[in-house]
Amino acid sequence: MISPSWALTAALAVAPFAVVLQNRVMAPIALAGMAGCAVLGWLRGWRPSAPPALAWAAISLLAWMIVSALWAPEAGRALDGAARLAVSLLLAVLAADALSAEAPSPRIARAAAIGVAIGIAAAGFDHLSGNALRGSVRGLPAWDVTLSFGLKNAAAVLALLLPLGVFANALPLWPRVALGVVGGAVVLALPGDSAKIAVLAGLAFGLAGSWRPRLTRGALALGTAVLVLGLPWVLQALLPLDAGRLPESAAHRLLIWDFVAQRIQEAPFLGWGMDASRAIPGGTGHPDAATLAAFGLTAKREWFAGAQLLPLHPHNLALQVWLELGAIGALLMAGLLAMLALASRGGAACGAYAAGLVIAMLSYGAWQYWWVAALLLATIAATRINGAASRS
Repeated sequence: MISPSWALTAALAVAPFAVVLQNRVMAPIALAGMAGCAVLGWLRGWRPSAPPALAWAAISLLAWMIVSALWAPEAGRALDGAARLAVSLLLAVLAADALSAEAPSPRIARAAAIGVAIGIAAAGFDHLSGNALRGSVRGLPAWDVTLSFGLKNAAAVLALLLPLGVFANALPLWPRVALGVVGGAVVLALPGDSAKIAVLAGLAFGLAGSWRPRLTRGALALGTAVLVLGLPWVLQALLPLDAGRLPESAAHRLLIWDFVAQRIQEAPFLGWGMDASRAIPGGTGHPDAATLAAFGLTAKREWFAGAQLLPLHPHNLALQVWLELGAIGALLMAGLLAMLALASRGGAACGAYAAGLVIAMLSYGAWQYWWVAALLLATIAATRINGAASRS
């Protein structure tokens, strides 16, 4: 009977290349891989066991999301988002449980390395060729700005998965070093500032996790908890500041975060409700002259004339959790992420955790479906890749 690990192996091998072509395929690939693990495990005689503490922490957060839909501006959207997350979480828990019945297999590490290498090569070629690869897939006869923009999402996934291939102890050293150097260089060359920071963080914490695993995962757990719980109040103390020399996108982030930090103060305990970010009063407005002056952006007034104060989501996990789920949600999220960090054993897990955290704090919506699927796939893979390092 086929091992459940083959389903995870297939997802890791295919996802990095597929996400270069279209980021939204990340969700079906990850979900199919997790479902495949559960189905193959069942056929081999595995039966679900009681969820571990980490799963219960995630379930508690999910339950609070559902409760918060009672006062969310768009209850239907809130419940739909929570339902999607519930399905993803269920498949992830079942897949992890099915895989735990077997010894970690080196094929998972090889699949992660090979998949990322193929994805890096495809992304590099597409970038250097003026997006010829993505253009041909879409049947576009001429270059379009959306082609280059789409590589930002691919860069984020590659930054997330790269540590899984680089720090897998089951593979020879020098191919892993080459993958890290070339992969890091390609991600740094691709569009997307958050992915650039993430790939550097992933490689740095991957090295630290390989050298001092206990210290590294402890630092990640403490740092994440402090960041999630304290960020709104730190921003309140620091903002506004002179952002005139920053790129427009970075300066816009500061305006968004300043607006969100103020809205958090209006509902600090319960929050505005699950997935309420796109419906926060004033969010579709634009920064006024006084705000631009406070941030030193008066000279860039034309660029910010069409910039919304809160476009869809805060582009920051901690702020979105505080805004939508309040202090209760922030405590639950901080606990969940701290537990996940403490469970990150070895360089691959620590590196992927750090890369994912950076991107979550700078880029996507907290509940963005394809991105959550990528995080779940990386989490399951990291536990299997570094299973032999769990004694560290």
